[in-house]
Amino acid sequence: MTDKLEEIVDEFRDADKEEKTELLLDFARKLPPLPERLQALTDDAHRIHECQSPAFVFVELEGDAVSIHGYVPVEAPTARAFVSLLIEGLSGARIDQVLAIKNDLTERLGLRDVVGMLRMNGINAILNRLRSEVVKAVAARPA
Repeated sequence: MTDKLEEIVDEFRDADKEEKTELLLDFARKLPPLPERLQALTDDAHRIHECQSPAFVFVELEGDAVSIHGYVPVEAPTARAFVSLLIEGLSGARIDQVLAIKNDLTERLGLRDVVGMLRMNGINAILNRLRSEVVKAVAARPA
């Protein structure tokens, strides 16, 4: 895990339910716009179907550093916040750091306190897709 993601986890862990909700809303507001070159890929083929809301995560590699982009509409603040959190916490992370993120990330963030089970399933799917996209990007690199 990156230092930045660990800081975010600590911030959530120390927060009460109301503060966690505010932190999520802050992250939802901070989701960077999707680069124009990726906007055409917000189609059914690239959607994270396990998420109730339309959610998309894209990965680009710059050497061993991972660049993450995502799109979730403003009408889906929980999924939007989680994508934004991943982008902020893993910006510039090494491939191995992203792949090492454990499935307990949402539990460590204490998100079960503020989101329902269906949303937990959706945000866990976002994390799984992120790791899957990193694996695909590594496999697609020229030999």
